[in-house]
Amino acid sequence: MHEILGPDLPSFSRNEMQKLQRSGLDFIGVNHYTSYYVKDCMFSACEPGKGSSRTEGFALSSPQINGFSIGQPTELDWLYVHPEGMEKIVTYIKNRYNNTPMFITENGLGTIEKPNSKSEDMINDVERVEYLSSYLDSLATAIMKGANVRGYFVWSLLDNFEWTYGYNIRFGLHHVDYATLNRTRRFSALWYKHFIDQHSNKACHHHHHDS
Repeated sequence: MHEILGPDLPSFSRNEMQKLQRSGLDFIGVNHYTSYYVKDCMFSACEPGKGSSRTEGFALSSPQINGFSIGQPTELDWLYVHPEGMEKIVTYIKNRYNNTPMFITENGLGTIEKPNSKSEDMINDVERVEYLSSYLDSLATAIMKGANVRGYFVWSLLDNFEWTYGYNIRFGLHHVDYATLNRTRRFSALWYKHFIDQHSNKACHHHHHDS
């Protein structure tokens, strides 16, 4: 990384370096939503595009290659459904950082609510359930292969103000009517509750059995 970014990296004093080396990391937080194909631009000729500049790391990224998409497109132009990416990123971090404990700090699917949407369309978010189910399945595979993952957080509990998108994009397991602030459980909230119930029972059973 230093070879690529050089002077753009912050500098640390000797005292700060000693602290970093002594304490190490408590855990690594991973925000993961989607995957892209990546092309090296340091030793290969690259057309201009996302990621190809020096400050971005000389790695051109794209969701398509030779006409093939990396996954199912969604309503968000940057988010493609590629569940295998979850196992790959967690496994990479496991191997690269000596299996430091990990938390999946964000994972979820955003949708765009159309004007005049019917209330049942706002609530019946089958595509979010399919997304979460497939990504959690991929995460479980990584854990079964030894990744030290301590926790997982869905983004998000409620529809909210999303950085550059404002209120246009909704990630919530619960729908929020911004005019009244009424909150309504989506299908995904019921599904996720059931998912946790199922797996916490298994975890309790194993713990009891082991002791």
